[in-house]
Amino acid sequence: MPTPIDWVSFAEPIRLSLQVSLIASVIAFALAAAAAWGMDKARFRGKTLLETIILLPLVLPPTVVGFILLVLLGRKSVLGIRFEQLFGHPIVFTWHAAVIASIVVAFPLVYQTLKVGFQSVDRDLLDAARSMGAGEWQVLSRVTLPLAWRSLRSGYVLGFARALGEFGATLMLAGNIPGRTQTVPTAIYLAVDSGNMTLAWLWCGSLVMISMLLLWLAGRPRG
Repeated sequence: MPTPIDWVSFAEPIRLSLQVSLIASVIAFALAAAAAWGMDKARFRGKTLLETIILLPLVLPPTVVGFILLVLLGRKSVLGIRFEQLFGHPIVFTWHAAVIASIVVAFPLVYQTLKVGFQSVDRDLLDAARSMGAGEWQVLSRVTLPLAWRSLRSGYVLGFARALGEFGATLMLAGNIPGRTQTVPTAIYLAVDSGNMTLAWLWCGSLVMISMLLLWLAGRPRG
């Protein structure tokens, strides 16, 4: 006889995943927007190297990213010790660690999307706005952002979706603690490992539906 499903326990990883993804995507979007706009305007030696470093999490295995974060933020690291002194608990194996891992893996994807969007804006329009006395912030808010709207929306949605599906770095830095750090991807891993295929299918279905909704929102025309 199949084991009855505890729907409260089933919903908890979904709630935590949405919470982590929302916070991480907002932060990643803000950082990526500032970086993409600045890098689009900047001209300096080493720019290609810096962009290569920024994009590294896109190609590195998530476990490598998670290991590096664990070294940087672990209890024996300078940052980890400082965080524990300030807040009274380590940053690793908390939901905050899941947010950090999601920000790091989502940031380069958002950055690349926004960079392409900013570069697609006609430079003649920007120069025309400046020639009429508009400052850089006015050019950004009244010309660049409206014209790059689709890329901005796509960048945020892709960042949210990437954070929602993050597994390797989150497992390394935040662990897989039910009710505390267990997101849907890590819950699916545990369910499959324990042979509970019903729960695994339900969580997989939840992620598929949420991801489809996100892609639909990203593809909608503005209006």
